[in-house]
Amino acid sequence: QVQLVESGGGLVQPGGSLRLSCAASGFIFSNYAMSWYRQAPGKERDLVAFMSNTGSSTKYADSVKGRFTISRDNAKTRMYLQMNSLKPDDTAVYYCNVKRQTRDYWGQGTQVTVSS
Repeated sequence: QVQLVESGGGLVQPGGSLRLSCAASGFIFSNYAMSWYRQAPGKERDLVAFMSNTGSSTKYADSVKGRFTISRDNAKTRMYLQMNSLKPDDTAVYYCNVKRQTRDYWGQGTQVTVSS
């Protein structure tokens, strides 16, 4: 079955960096676009970044453009999110997502807290 496992979250000061990872299994990773979402307390889950299956196409939320970079390694079936110049507003649980046969699959999420 599809499994998505996020890691790499933590507490970081404003201006700092973190790199999130998503380990995927249970499907042919190289066939599917992948995305990162985040959900802050009391808010909806929002798209942060998207990457096509080959990595040739990416899309970012306006709030993270120029600061976050999505990448993937199809050989390792992993996806990454490099987050630089972090702000307190980036505090949220970050989720890995794949849409497969009209269904959304999610990981358990990893907490990112940006605070001094």
